[in-house]
Amino acid sequence: MLTKKIIYWVATAVLCGIMLYSAQMYFRNTEMAEGYFEALNYPTYFVIPLAVLKVLGVIMVLWRKSQWLTEWAYAGFFFDLVLAIAAHHYAGHGVIGFSLYALIALFPSYFLGKYIRD
Repeated sequence: MLTKKIIYWVATAVLCGIMLYSAQMYFRNTEMAEGYFEALNYPTYFVIPLAVLKVLGVIMVLWRKSQWLTEWAYAGFFFDLVLAIAAHHYAGHGVIGFSLYALIALFPSYFLGKYIRD
C-alpha cells in the first residue's frame, strides 16, 4: 500500500505541477500564449478561462472532497491534454513534451486516487 501511495503522490504532483505551470504561463505571458493558440488554430479567447479551469482542476484533484467534481477535473485534464498533444502533433511540434508527460501522470493519479484514502 505504501508503494501505491508513493506512486499516487508522485504522479499527482507531476500532473498538478505541469497544470499549474501551464496556468501561470497563460496568466503571466498572455500574449505569448495567445500566439501559441493562434499558431495551433485555437481561438485566443480560451487562454484565460482555460488557465482558471486548470487552477480549479488542481484544487479539486488535491482536495478530493467532492467525488463528482474530482471526476470532472480529471476528465477536463484528460481532454485538455489529449487535444494539446494532437494540436502540437498536427502543427509539426511533435508529441513529446509536457502535455504527454502530464497525460502519462494522469492515469496513475486517477486510478490510484480512487483506492488511496489519506
